[in-house]
Amino acid sequence: MVEQHTPRSLIVTFYGAYGRAFEGAVPVSALIRLLGAVGVDAPAVRSSVSRLKRRGFLLPERAPDGSAAYGLSEEARQLLDDGDRRIYGSREAHDEWLLAVFSVPEQERHKRHLLRSRLARLGFGAVAPGVWIAPARLAEETGHTLERLQLTPYVELFRGAHLGFAPTPQAVARWWDLTSLAKQHEEFLDLHEPVLRALRSGPDPTPQEAYRAYLLALDGWRRLPYADPGLPRELLPADWPGDRAAAVFAELHDRLHDLGAAFVEA
Repeated sequence: MVEQHTPRSLIVTFYGAYGRAFEGAVPVSALIRLLGAVGVDAPAVRSSVSRLKRRGFLLPERAPDGSAAYGLSEEARQLLDDGDRRIYGSREAHDEWLLAVFSVPEQERHKRHLLRSRLARLGFGAVAPGVWIAPARLAEETGHTLERLQLTPYVELFRGAHLGFAPTPQAVARWWDLTSLAKQHEEFLDLHEPVLRALRSGPDPTPQEAYRAYLLALDGWRRLPYADPGLPRELLPADWPGDRAAAVFAELHDRLHDLGAAFVEA
């Protein structure tokens, strides 16, 4: 498998990894150089920045020298802060679930589709029509998302335990497509575990090499904690590859992130 690193995704990944450390907005000229290091040409950067501006993710500003630059909107900062907890946070064990129960009038069915798609992107599994479930620790991020999309009038959120009647591991296997999730973890490992082995056995990478390897690894990894919302380990198959994928990304982060920052700063 070849990962699909789109220009727009790589720009979002860059801002999440390094862009927030800039003093002020990131100059367009710097974005072009930094995205060029991962194979994105200047026209693609400009086009993707324009789309992110229209979506309200980026805001046009001016760099200290007066050149064009882009900073993050407050909404984008919230998204990235929520993402940090997913991407880098620990997945502690829990015995509580978050239930989202919703009802959308037929005349507003476009909002029903939006609601379902956003819950799926947050990592919820479907229990029944209008009833979705996720680990309870996602409550705050779910609230942020529903408020931002003005969907709170249609949803009620509850916390609680699964009391039956199927054993919880069997129920989890119905609510989530565990085979598909495992495949996504395995594909990440196929691409990035060799990178880690090379780092362990070879010479240290240059700052530019570290930056490139880290940005591509993060761009491939950051979707997985949303597809797989951190289900309790005891409810998953014994050979679950998610643990190994998380460990590989964590070590890549430790080895590459700060060294890559030296390239960004330069």
